[in-house]
This record gives sequence, C-alpha cells and structure tokens, in this order.
Amino acid sequence: MTDKVPMTIQGHLRLEAELKDLKTMQRPAIIKAIAEARDHGDLSENAEYHAARERQSFVEGRIQDLENKISRAEVIDVSKLSGESVMFGAWVTLVDEETEEEVRYQIVGDEESDIKSGFLSVSSPLARALIGKKKGENVEVNTPKGLRTYEIVTLSFAE
Repeated sequence: MTDKVPMTIQGHLRLEAELKDLKTMQRPAIIKAIAEARDHGDLSENAEYHAARERQSFVEGRIQDLENKISRAEVIDVSKLSGESVMFGAWVTLVDEETEEEVRYQIVGDEESDIKSGFLSVSSPLARALIGKKKGENVEVNTPKGLRTYEIVTLSFAE
C-alpha cells in the first residue's frame, strides 16, 4: 500500500509526538509492568500480567499504524495555499440553509479529523461535496439527519 496520506504540518507533528510518546514512555512502562507481573508467580491467573500484555499489543499495533502513516505522509503546508476554490487545507464557514446554523471547518487528512474541534476529514461526504466549490455556492450533502444544503460563506487558507 503506497498511497500517500495527505496531512497538514500540524497533523504530522501530532502523529510524530504520539509515536515518540508510545516508543519512549508507554512501551518501557508496559515492559516494566510485565516484568513486575511475572515476579508475582503463576501467569495463568495473573490479571495484571494479562492486562499489561493486552496493553502492549495495543501499543505495538498503534506504533506500526503510526509508522506506516508517517512514512506515507504527504505533508501539505497550508500557509502556502491560496485560491478561490475549496481544497485540502482550506478553512470553510458554512451556513445550514434550513437551520441557519453556522459552522467552520478546516479540511484535513483522515488521521487529523476531529469534527468537534472543527477539523473535517477530506474523505467525508461533506468535504467531498465542498472540494472545488467557491464562496457563495451551495452544496447538498446526505447526512444522518437527511439531505442538507449548505452555503459557503467564507473560504480562506489562514486560521
């Protein structure tokens, strides 16, 4: 799988920080916990040992996942982007035509997305509908609440 994973500089830095924490803090702590649990004797009925091994499995899987994504990262410097159309990295303010509710999102890579914090995955239905559109245009999106229409109120490449 050699597909590039688009992400912002900030998203790439967050992944690298998480990877560093897993390798330098969590992995050694788990190894220590396993060693301590082994010292308690019979491993077949040692809940601490099994919990530590389960945590180790999770951490090692996450390390592999992060290393894979970081190695395939296509880091995009959003500060160097500009244009009139919505694209990866753009900050977009939308108004729901029905409820008049206004929301603001930055279109980011899948690994960075956090809708509650305003980071919309580039592969989400809303982002896919927005890509290529301009300020003032409307987009229709199927959501869990049904078909919604949004107007693009602002578009920028700076926070």
